[in-house]
Amino acid sequence: MFIVLEGPNASGKSTQLELLASALQERGISPLITREPGGTALGTELRQLLLSPRSKMRPLTELLLMVADRHEHVQEVIRPALAEGRWVICSRYTMSSVVYQGAARGLGVHRARELNRLATGGLEPDYTFLLDLPAKMAYERTSHPERIEEEGMAFFGRVRDAYLEQAREKPGAHIIDATLPPQQVCQAILARLPLP
Repeated sequence: MFIVLEGPNASGKSTQLELLASALQERGISPLITREPGGTALGTELRQLLLSPRSKMRPLTELLLMVADRHEHVQEVIRPALAEGRWVICSRYTMSSVVYQGAARGLGVHRARELNRLATGGLEPDYTFLLDLPAKMAYERTSHPERIEEEGMAFFGRVRDAYLEQAREKPGAHIIDATLPPQQVCQAILARLPLP
């Protein structure tokens, strides 16, 4: 099973990774927990470059680095774990690039999708959970915006709108209210999974 958590910064993805891992382990499932960017050794270096406010780059450069990280991640981490029969839970995947670079940065959703399809070999998650948070709340919760989100409130609004649009179109995607307490968010996710 390949499960992806999507959403803006401060929507609770890291917290949900921990809660879901614990809940699945109680059911006898030992999931692989990973994230993007940064799920490989190369990805860790790319993450520092991509998120640092000191890094200056054009939107297309940003997208190409994101999909390069994703290609390595899929080949080194995700596909091997799935081939072993493990559950994989990942913070961010292709929807993030479609939203941030394709829609919010204006590079085009189709272009972002095509590059991601090339990078992943077409690997799609079984379930995608969008942790939806109003743009104002996400902006206020992000005390130190990373480089990708340093454009302010308007950018957060474009990101949220694009996430909701992508989640409504994507098979296997579910929109979860991330304003709920973390345990309730976790229960809402678990209720949609085919658990033993």
